Formats: sequence, structure tokens, C-alpha cells
Amino acid sequence: MSAAPEGVADEGTVPEGIVVQARGIEHSFGRTPVLRGVDVEVAAGEVVALMGPSGSGKSTLLHLLSGILVPDSGEIHLLGHRLDRLGENARAGLRLSQMGFVFQFGDLAPELTLVENVELPLRLTGSTRSSARATALDLMSALRIDDVTDRRLNEVSGGQAQRAAVARALVHSPAVVFADEPTGSLDTLAGEQVLEALVSAAKDRGAAVLLVTHEMSVAAWADRDVQLRDGRVRTSALAPAGRR
Repeated sequence: MSAAPEGVADEGTVPEGIVVQARGIEHSFGRTPVLRGVDVEVAAGEVVALMGPSGSGKSTLLHLLSGILVPDSGEIHLLGHRLDRLGENARAGLRLSQMGFVFQFGDLAPELTLVENVELPLRLTGSTRSSARATALDLMSALRIDDVTDRRLNEVSGGQAQRAAVARALVHSPAVVFADEPTGSLDTLAGEQVLEALVSAAKDRGAAVLLVTHEMSVAAWADRDVQLRDGRVRTSALAPAGRR
């Protein structure tokens, strides 16, 4: 996994193997509280499904854990670094080097080919074009989209595009992958293919995965689930068997 940005000091005590941890997270939008003292942690190689109804704070928590937002109070540790105390540039550096993202609609750049999208994180972190291309092609082959590498977004299926988004999230070997409703726009078969690709590829690389979903069929692919209700963690349990 890539090193953290220079100047980011280790702080706090986090159990060995834990990649990302939140302690007592509180966050409001204006006068509306969204998270009310949330604790959550994800270990290396673990897939955790973050579940709850709309408005429960799932996406807000994901944005806080990835440093897109800063909590009103509480601590967020990423590989031992106090993410909540960092400035925007340092948080952006950690997102680039240590995090991968898969969103509901993929968010691939339509003007680029799929392989150009996949290799982009490597190019942004200084890899040569030939090295980035080779790594991207290897991963796309593993995810069974090596036959569409030179196509653009409007030339592939939704499932192929989302597997390319998974490849882009994993190509730089991040410590943690944040997936926000990654199958929400796909049919059942394509969704299962994307989840299989995400879970197996992440585990092969030892990445932690936080998977935001409201569907039990999606959570079944996780090692355990964390339930959010009214901004609080209500339960944390093993996901249904059969997909792990």
C-alpha cells in the first residue's frame, strides 16, 4: 500500500489490523443533527456493510471517514493518522494514496477509455504511463473486462462500467475502499458480478471495504453489517451466510 503524505503524524492508539476507525463521531448540517456519537471500525481485508434507511446518516459517515467532511466532534483514525485534525490538502493526499471509491453511477470520465479511467489514480501518483497501463490491464483482465479496455462509457454496459470503477478504486492498492450503493443502478445479475469483483479483488489485496447499502442482498456479501438508525449505531452483526 502507498505511504501516507509527508508531515502526517501518527496519533492515538488503534488496535492492530484496524485500517479506519471512528470514535464518538457527531455531525450536524446547520441545526439538524445527522450523527450522534457513532463508533465504527473496519479491519484490513474486511468487508463491512453500512446499512440503514434513507436519512440515517450512511453517506454522511462515509464522507467523514474519507475526509471529504470533517466531524463536529469525535476522532477519525486512518492507518493511525488523525484524519479529523488534518487540513484539506493532507486529507486529499490520503484520499489519493490510501483510498478507493466506487459510487452508484461509477463517475467514470466519459471522454476517457475504460483503461484510461482505471490507470488514472496511478498516473496522478506519479507512475509512468507504461507502468500504469500494465497494472490497469492486469486488473481489468482479473475483473473480466479486458475485452472492452479501449471503449468509452457510452460503448459498454452498466455492469462493465461499474467493474471498471471497481478496477479504478483498487488499481493503486488502497488501504480502504468506500463503496456507496455500488449496485444501485444495476440489474440483479450485473450487481452480483460487480459485488463479486469488489469483494474478491479487495480481499486479494488486503483492502478494507466499507459498503453503504440499504439492501440485505448486497449486505450478504459482507463479513458483517453495521446498522445506523437516527444517527446512531444500533447493531453490528454478521451478515447472512452464503456470500463470504
